[in-house]
Amino acid sequence: MWTSTDNPMIHRLQEGQRTFYLVGTAHVSRESVELVEQVIQETSPDTVCVELCDSRYQAIRQKDHWQNTDIIKVIREKKAFLLLSNLMLASFQKRIAQKLEVTPGQEMLQAIQSGEALGARIHLADRDIRITLSRTWRVMRLWDKVKLLFQLVLSFGEVEDIRPEDIESLKEKDILEGLLSEIEKTLPAVRRILIDERDRYMAEKIRTAPGATVVAVVGAGHVPGIRKYWSEPTDLSRLEAMPPKKKIAGFFKWGLPLSILALIAYGFFRGGSTAGTQMITSWVLANGILAGLGALLAFGHPLTILSSVFAAPLTSLNPMIAAGWVSGLVEAFSRKPKVIDLENLPRDILSVRGFWRNKITRILLVVVFTNLGSSLGTFVAIPLMLKGV
Repeated sequence: MWTSTDNPMIHRLQEGQRTFYLVGTAHVSRESVELVEQVIQETSPDTVCVELCDSRYQAIRQKDHWQNTDIIKVIREKKAFLLLSNLMLASFQKRIAQKLEVTPGQEMLQAIQSGEALGARIHLADRDIRITLSRTWRVMRLWDKVKLLFQLVLSFGEVEDIRPEDIESLKEKDILEGLLSEIEKTLPAVRRILIDERDRYMAEKIRTAPGATVVAVVGAGHVPGIRKYWSEPTDLSRLEAMPPKKKIAGFFKWGLPLSILALIAYGFFRGGSTAGTQMITSWVLANGILAGLGALLAFGHPLTILSSVFAAPLTSLNPMIAAGWVSGLVEAFSRKPKVIDLENLPRDILSVRGFWRNKITRILLVVVFTNLGSSLGTFVAIPLMLKGV
């Protein structure tokens, strides 16, 4: 049975000979840092669980972790949008922490340091952020992704209005949940993946952590969910797997390009070379111009913009490659990132201007914006082509 101590942010559970302390925190709160240190010192736990996955743990412990980023590999593995969104989320949290003069994630770092000082095991309790984001993108439509991107950009201007007393309200919700609140209204699956699944995941990881005394440090917004799912055994492998692609995704991947080619062939068959040529021209112009505009908005290199214009009409008909991958690789080779770009990345992501200035984030922007432009070009081209039928 869960019970709260004198501090409402600390919840205690006794299970036989085992005692669990669940500490709810705000990720940018100095008070949370002090609370974590106090609880660990007073309870001397065998294990300290933290709301981190291995990649986020390495990010906190290693200041130079960005220098291991292989931007070419990111593009080839189709993870540019994931990395860009992750950097924007990190930026939002860092700017709040900077405004309040605390280190982002300091309460997790304090939990690790205090636990290690006492000889406690450090147990990573959260699901890999890349799996969480990948599962989220899988259920999001293109328009939802566009809205998310702009919502993340708009969040840059909201930080200036945040006051220290506002941090109390941040304790009531997850950072991801707050930024995706609008999309969540129309896409409940987003909340299920970002919040509910992680609550289940962390409840299982904490409950099965070794030791007689366990202190778990998590965002306060997750505490109710962890308590809710505490007594429900969870198959972690199911929450770590990628959900199957929807049938409609298979149609857009293969059916749409085949339909476009069939439409062009029909144009030549019914309207002759004039109609067929008009269809091809509409397709090439719509895809090329909008993809090129995307690369231009990302401040891509002139060669990058040209590559997106020429690649988009062809890649849109090839399910195995995207225009953004081509333009992203061209940008990466035209303006090769240097060590200083890697070193400046934590600082540059603190501003909109920095995202466009840093060569690494600019490459990600080129990939994302080119792909968005090419996708939009496909839907613009179809009605134009139908006019020639």
